Amino acid sequence: MVVGEAPGAGTPEADRWRGGNWTGLAYTARHSGRIVRSMFEQLGYGPGDVYVTNAVKCLPSDGASIRTPTAEERRTCFTHLATEIEQVDPTVIVATGKQATLAMLDHEGIDIDGFVGSILDPIECPALGATLIPILHPAYQHVWLARLDYDDAAYVDAVGDAITDVLDG
Repeated sequence: MVVGEAPGAGTPEADRWRGGNWTGLAYTARHSGRIVRSMFEQLGYGPGDVYVTNAVKCLPSDGASIRTPTAEERRTCFTHLATEIEQVDPTVIVATGKQATLAMLDHEGIDIDGFVGSILDPIECPALGATLIPILHPAYQHVWLARLDYDDAAYVDAVGDAITDVLDG
């Protein structure tokens, strides 16, 4: 299972990549959606193998611009996310970015010391019945990969290794 932050705005007139507020789906905006779906395809997971959703179900906006979801929005939407987790019953939840990670950990009552330091470190989440693997949000990968001493291919491999370790563990 992959959990993103919140839907992207997208373009309602587009033939594809309309964005979550128009499709109700996660990672359907052009840039981030392409990166996430490509990563999992490179790891051998097809579209039917990975359930993709968002922690926050509506585009967070102040009317003029898109913004980071608030803690209250994460809590409000968690009921819906918890239902999805229960139905999918994943062994591994890959949280893409800080906000998706915080949504999961807030529910578990787990605090982390800085998001970037938790990247690729599996976190047991007993209340969710799954192991959480935080990864970078695709919109920020280009900023953080070099700082974390990864290139694109090595990062994809590291994500795959983290998932495999949990599944084989």
